[in-house]
Amino acid sequence: MNDRDDGAIGEKYRRLLQGEPLRVLDLFSGCGGMSLGFQRAGAEILAGLEIEPQRAQTHARNFHRHLGERDEQRHARPHDITALEPRACLDALVGRNSDVDVIVGGPPCQAYARVGRAKLREIAQHPEAYLHDGRGQLYAAYIRYVEQLQPVVIVMENVPDILSYGGDNVAELAAVGLEELGYVCRYTLLNAANYGVPQTRERWYMIGVHRSVGALPYFPAPTHHVVLPSGYAGTRSRALKWETDPAPHCVPLCASSPSLPPAVTCEEALSDLPVISNEEKLALKRGARDLTARRPYRWGRPNRYQHIMRAWSGGPTMTDVSAHVIRALPRDYDIFREMREGDDYPAAHAIGEARFQRALMLRRLSGDRIPDGGVRWQELRQELVPPYDPTKFPNKWRKLERHFPSRTLMAHLSHDTYSHIHYDSEQARTISVREAARLQSFPDHFEFSGAMNAAFGQIGNAVPPLMAFALAEQILQTLGLRKTTPLRIASGTTG
Repeated sequence: MNDRDDGAIGEKYRRLLQGEPLRVLDLFSGCGGMSLGFQRAGAEILAGLEIEPQRAQTHARNFHRHLGERDEQRHARPHDITALEPRACLDALVGRNSDVDVIVGGPPCQAYARVGRAKLREIAQHPEAYLHDGRGQLYAAYIRYVEQLQPVVIVMENVPDILSYGGDNVAELAAVGLEELGYVCRYTLLNAANYGVPQTRERWYMIGVHRSVGALPYFPAPTHHVVLPSGYAGTRSRALKWETDPAPHCVPLCASSPSLPPAVTCEEALSDLPVISNEEKLALKRGARDLTARRPYRWGRPNRYQHIMRAWSGGPTMTDVSAHVIRALPRDYDIFREMREGDDYPAAHAIGEARFQRALMLRRLSGDRIPDGGVRWQELRQELVPPYDPTKFPNKWRKLERHFPSRTLMAHLSHDTYSHIHYDSEQARTISVREAARLQSFPDHFEFSGAMNAAFGQIGNAVPPLMAFALAEQILQTLGLRKTTPLRIASGTTG
């Protein structure tokens, strides 16, 4: 602590130096990926504020069930933080005089791209100045919570496009706005695959440490190495641009070394989960899937990543797994089987087209007259060929590569899972809810509220817990509360 002890924040920091855990408030919490990572690092999760009901229920179920049913239900209520006063909201959920050490969250900042620094200062000082954009209200609400609750540290997460929205570096504007509140801020891009997550998920992160602490924010060093696909070059080039242009809060990308353990692969993440047989797929009918049904793991010794998923620090050690449910897609099972690992939608469409031509030829050879373009021709084609134009939707489908991390999981999983087709051609299907959770580094004890579609959306929208864990560990080191380096989650079997 330096001489500029800012009252309440200084008192919080002294308490932390005495060994008490970080107390975290998660804004825009979703189902709780950021919360779970900080909890793994030893933090206490005070509350998660989330407006979407099922996500709020999931957060409450996993972080507040131990408080009893009444308190869990209180935490499970959805909250619109733009309509709540921060202090009153926290007192109602946690109790009076509760201190917040860390505020985490990912408010959308795009509404401020055209506004500039003066407006951000105005919003920081007068939160009611929202502009006429709901996203702007969310950013202003985040600022209001920071201003009133005075955390020691803030963490923000967003998509990489925040570095170049409408030609503006909105990340820099956000950093300036928080700087006005007394926080020393730094931001960069981090890829989850470099931190033990089996997914090449690239996101923007900002850490701010209150100036009274006298410490600069740092980002965790990579623990895993991956050579990213070429599609990531464009986003990274924008980040590199801001390293050289006048963007004082941007820090260089954290480069990984080939000497590090390789990134966790899809096969390492998923191979111990139960096989879903062709009979099970054919038996699927439209309707709700049972996310509570439990199935045993496949036989064999779990590797290190699987061991972490089964025996998450602070959670129970699992002997079986739930939420291993999939969508019924009978038209496409044969296409999935023929696709090669890494194939995308144009390849899938070509396979469907070839199957249609074979089926058409066989029917005509058997004497069935099916004129081109007729009703029966159209019906057969719809039965076998996916409907989208392959020149317009190249990334709509993709088959996982077993020896490489998954591509980014998106909230669109709530609508379909074609973006993540299982690498195992024998199973010939898209991934299950539990497999999506594994690729996002949610442990097997984590439960999702709502039906299958809602669970997929919650997972795709979340911060990977192991990514959040790396951030939390680095923050503890920055504050002088942790002397060891973060746990490395290596490939291979457990020792």
